[in-house]
Amino acid sequence: MKRIIIAIDGFSSCGKSTMAKALARNIGYLYFDSGAMYRAVAYFCMQNGLIEGETINTSELQKRLDEIHISFAADPETKNSLTLLNGINVEHEIRTIEVSRHVSQVAALDFVRERMVEQQRELGKQKGIVMDGRDIGTTVFPDAEMKVFVTASAEVRAQRRYDELAARGDNPDYNEILENVQQRDHIDQTREVSPLKKADDALELDNSNLTREEQMNWLIETYNKIITGC
Repeated sequence: MKRIIIAIDGFSSCGKSTMAKALARNIGYLYFDSGAMYRAVAYFCMQNGLIEGETINTSELQKRLDEIHISFAADPETKNSLTLLNGINVEHEIRTIEVSRHVSQVAALDFVRERMVEQQRELGKQKGIVMDGRDIGTTVFPDAEMKVFVTASAEVRAQRRYDELAARGDNPDYNEILENVQQRDHIDQTREVSPLKKADDALELDNSNLTREEQMNWLIETYNKIITGC
């Protein structure tokens, strides 16, 4: 059977990564979390004093970009994808609200996006992958055979993020998370380089009121239609 590239784009906290991981497992594809790559860069900046307040030291970050090596590995127990920054597992660290505050700013930097897109395209050469992010179907893989654009209300997305952090043992604040979601939406949609937008040939999935099972059924049905038509 022909293997394809599946690009899943959409707003933050829509559950893109969760559905992309599950879809990849279901169809035997590899999963790559492009958003985790930008989170890892933001985390590197935080760990190395390149962010002060809301300001990123862009000139220093550009000089040190070659020090940032991002890869993925499978968790030996859960088989889920883990993000490695310079060989170290930072999956937990990059999911904090502190990293969320800065990731959209980092992702808006043209030199950062250029480097990440290079790495993402290299990963996609083998086909048979599912990748989620903000510009996968528009910039990274404009010729992807299956493109999905995921959306949900800001309030629903903030509640999902709250539940996720609370389940990890954090002490989240819903209003703070909602404000962060809305800020990220604005930055993602208005940035000059690869802004968040639905590709012309992408299928839209509003999952505000869908269960995970309903989402997966929709994705599998869509995938099967595309594969049989290839």
